Formats: sequence, C-alpha cells, structure tokens
Amino acid sequence: MAVFNLTPSDPSSFILTGIPGLEAAHIWISIPFSTSYIISLLGNFMVLFVVGKEQTLHNPMYLLFCMLAVTDISTSTSIVLKALCIFWFKLEVISVGGCLTQIFFFHAGTVMHSAVLVTMAFDRYVAICNPLRYATILTNAQIAKLGLVGLIRAVLFALPLPLLLSRQPFCANRIIPHTYCDHMAVAKMSCGDITVNRMYGLVIPFVVNGSDLTLIALSYGLIIKAVLRISSKKVHQKTLSTCTAHICVMLISYPPFFFSTVTHRFGQDIAPHIHIILANLYFLLPTMLNPIIYGAKTKELREKVGKYTCRMWSLGGHRL
Repeated sequence: MAVFNLTPSDPSSFILTGIPGLEAAHIWISIPFSTSYIISLLGNFMVLFVVGKEQTLHNPMYLLFCMLAVTDISTSTSIVLKALCIFWFKLEVISVGGCLTQIFFFHAGTVMHSAVLVTMAFDRYVAICNPLRYATILTNAQIAKLGLVGLIRAVLFALPLPLLLSRQPFCANRIIPHTYCDHMAVAKMSCGDITVNRMYGLVIPFVVNGSDLTLIALSYGLIIKAVLRISSKKVHQKTLSTCTAHICVMLISYPPFFFSTVTHRFGQDIAPHIHIILANLYFLLPTMLNPIIYGAKTKELREKVGKYTCRMWSLGGHRL
C-alpha cells in the first residue's frame, strides 16, 4: 500500500494498521463502526437538543444526561473518525502529536464518564433517601460544580499518559496494530524502560474506576436500606424503575472496561484482533446505547423526544 512509502522509522509519525489479520474485511467492519457512531451522534445530540429546548427538563437529573451525552460524543469522535479513515481510505499514518492528543482525549473522556456515573448515583440517593431536601442539596449550580470537579479530575489523571510517552525514545518499528493510539500499544513501540507507563496505565484506571464503583455501591447500599424499611411493593417498584437506567448504563460501561484493560496486559494467549475488537466495543456500545436506555427508561424524556420527532417528521412531510 502507498501508505508504507512512509518508513516506520519516521520520527514524526506512527502507522495504525487497523485490525491485524482482518485487513481484507475492513470495509465490512466499517459498517457497524459507522452505524454505531451515527446512532450515537443522533441519540446524544437529540438528548442535548430536547433538554436545551424544554424548560421543564432543566433540572439536575437531565443536566447529568447532557454531561454524559457530551462525554460520549467527544470520546467516540476522538476514536471513530480516525478508525473510519483507516477502514475506508487507508489513511494509516498519524503524527506523534496527533497520537498523544488522541490518547489524552480518550482517557480524559473515560474518566469523566465514570465521574458522571458517580454523580448520577448520588443524585438517585438524594432523590430516594432525602426527597424533601433534594431541591436544596442538588441545585443546577451544584451539578455544574460537580461536573467541573469531574472535568479537572479527568484532565489531571489523563495528562500524565501522553506526557510519559512523549519522553520515551521510539524504535524503528512504529507500526501500531490497532485502530487508535492506545496508551500501552504506543508504549510497546518504545526502546526505553516503560515500567512507569505500565504501572500508571494499569493502577490509575483501577484506582479511579474502583473508587468510583465503591461510591456507587455505597449509594445503592443506602438506597436499598431505605427502600427495605418501606413495606409498599409499589414504592419498591417505583424506586427500582428510577434506578434501572443508571444500572443498565453501568453494566455496559464498567465490565467491558475492566475486561479490555486486563486482557490487553495479561491476555497474551488471546488473538490480537480479539483484543482490538473488545477495545473498540468498550467505547462504541456505551456511547450508542446510553441515550437509547435513558430515552426508553425516562418517561418525560421519552415523551419530549417523541414530540420533537413527530414535529420534525410533520415539517418534512409539509415540505415534500
């Protein structure tokens, strides 16, 4: 291919090969990639549009939906566009600066995503366990502050990854068997000692997500304790329904993350293309399914989305 006219030893570039062993199927693989990305964009932008237009939705829970939508859009965009360029146009070259930038935005997005899920769990705890004080404890301003704290935390944890890599001397082999610049995949291209990279890349995600999961578990433990004190089955069902969407989002977010992280470092017996497919599913599925889950499980949001969708269809019909 023409791309390999650029020698891998070029000190200003890397080469992303896509999914090794499945190069002949890249065009076919691009179909679920692009479809998932388009569905993700449509769903998340619809959430942002509807919440922005409807004053009745300007409350903490829906502001958190918007934070999650923005995070999902930025995370998926930072990865999918380059992957599609590889699949469609064989544009496999990426500059070192572009590679490090992609690493930063991807990992900052994943840390921010986890922070939003923690805040959502706290929101559900206050709404269920302390409903009379909900409006005073969780105001829109308070949610904005929590979002800012989450963003600062994401930047602080993600920034060392590209900084550590920028100090590494890279070998002549600059071909990365991946669809995007994964931190460890790039670190393995180094001729130097990557012990710190390995430790930081493994410990920090588990510390961040482990602490977040602990806080989420604590919130749900208190919720369950409060609900069990009430004998009404209707209250139990209503409480469960208000938490279902958040639980579903966690189930499609955390398990793939931990599985991908562990297999990438310790699953030497797993085929490379399986590693890469799992790594891509980790960010493709949640970003696509999150707006669908919240739209399906949140009655008010579902009704507003339906209203604007019908209005758009009617306007389109009149124009035709």
